[in-house]
Amino acid sequence: MPPNPPSPEPGPPPAPPADAPGEAGYRVTTLELFFDLVFVFAVTQLTGVLVHELNPLGLFQVVLMFGVLWWMYAGYAWLTNMTAPTTALRRLLVLAGMGGFFMVALATPTAFKDGGVVWGLGYLVLVLAHVTLYAQGNRMILRVLPANLLAAALIVVAGLLDGPAVYVLWTLALIVPIAQPFIVPPGGRFAIQPAHIVERHGLLVIITLGESVIAIGVGVEGLALDAGLIVAVLLGLALAAAIWWTYFVGDDERAEKALTEADDARRAQMTMFGYFYAHIPIVVGVIVAAAGMKKALGHAWEHLDAAPALALAGGVAIYLAGDAAFRRVLGTGPSRIRLAAAAVAVAAFPVGLWGSAAELAALVAVVAAALAAEHRAGRAVPRGLGGSGARAASATWDNRRRD
Repeated sequence: MPPNPPSPEPGPPPAPPADAPGEAGYRVTTLELFFDLVFVFAVTQLTGVLVHELNPLGLFQVVLMFGVLWWMYAGYAWLTNMTAPTTALRRLLVLAGMGGFFMVALATPTAFKDGGVVWGLGYLVLVLAHVTLYAQGNRMILRVLPANLLAAALIVVAGLLDGPAVYVLWTLALIVPIAQPFIVPPGGRFAIQPAHIVERHGLLVIITLGESVIAIGVGVEGLALDAGLIVAVLLGLALAAAIWWTYFVGDDERAEKALTEADDARRAQMTMFGYFYAHIPIVVGVIVAAAGMKKALGHAWEHLDAAPALALAGGVAIYLAGDAAFRRVLGTGPSRIRLAAAAVAVAAFPVGLWGSAAELAALVAVVAAALAAEHRAGRAVPRGLGGSGARAASATWDNRRRD
């Protein structure tokens, strides 16, 4: 992540309509949380795919599916940031989008086999509900419809084929909607509402972390509940708690403050790079780590094969790298210590070849040590996007140091 990423040329969708809620007090609705639960069910299915195909091909499949899904999830998050689902029609359209996500989730385990058609049709439902909601505010959003429809069609066609052509079509389905705004700009400006965007993504992260807790329970199902297993389970929970600590203890509050004090153009830029791009490794890292954790706890005091050991350590490393990029973009805290912790986490994977519980303990120690190092260093704010948000965060750190 460059320290000063350029502002993307394509103009995002327009500012909210007159009936959109104001910035002050605008929080996530229960319907959006309901929507996120369905999305995270799809994420859970991705974890299942990775557990059963814990190899480079399985990881490639998960990356393709997550990339396509993340594009549409972000579209819904940014949509409801501007147009709250407060009318019956809007609620019904969001519910329709949830139906599409549910179709996608059910088809995920066989998406690269005979489930590709259902996956593509579910994605089509997502696209149509999304564009219909957006069009209520401004019909210029229809400019992006062809690319999204093409992505859905590519996945449906991929479901009718087999062999390398399937992966070519899926890759195109990921690239087309992402590249489209840079080719045909939709015009307009985003008017980001900080409290909502921070809370929405925070809820997504906490729900996704819940997948790692579920992985703990599933991983030990049917095993004898002895002292050794209890210790291993508590180590898994401690790792999930340490990850929670890195994201939620202060960072979300400082992120909201940084966004609030930025002007509209800078706020949109910070949101794009911080909450769209940087959150990709944050969520993917949790998914990969959960897959490794499920395997690790099933063999708590035995050695792990290379794949689950690397998934566990690599997932934590991917998360820490994404979190460091997120902090750097919003100027909410230091990033170098977490980047160093990501490198150490990857280096810890050979420990799992000796014992899975030992790897869990090592990863807990890595994250805890990073947090302790930040505290000792005074959590100095690095230079990043800077701006008023970074200055405000820096002042917060200064006040804490004086206290």
